[in-house]
Amino acid sequence: MLVLLLILIAVLFGFGFLDRIWWVAAAVLVYAVTHHGRDRGGGRSRSGSSDLGDYRDYHERRNRQERWDRRYSRQNRSRWRREDRRDREHRR
Repeated sequence: MLVLLLILIAVLFGFGFLDRIWWVAAAVLVYAVTHHGRDRGGGRSRSGSSDLGDYRDYHERRNRQERWDRRYSRQNRSRWRREDRRDREHRR
């Protein structure tokens, strides 16, 4: 797939010597391919050791888990308190 995209970009660039609109088309294609790769997590950092997309996915999952924990820990605490109150009332 990448090879076909590179060939298409080269052909569009070559046609650019006939009409400038082909250079614009080649530039738009390059822009679309690079940004589509970043959106999917394909953009590499300069060191090449980790994906920016992987970090974003990790960060999103971590935030989602924190929201889940906060939401349900509050509900559980209140439920536990209610159950403790009921237990104390039944002991009397």
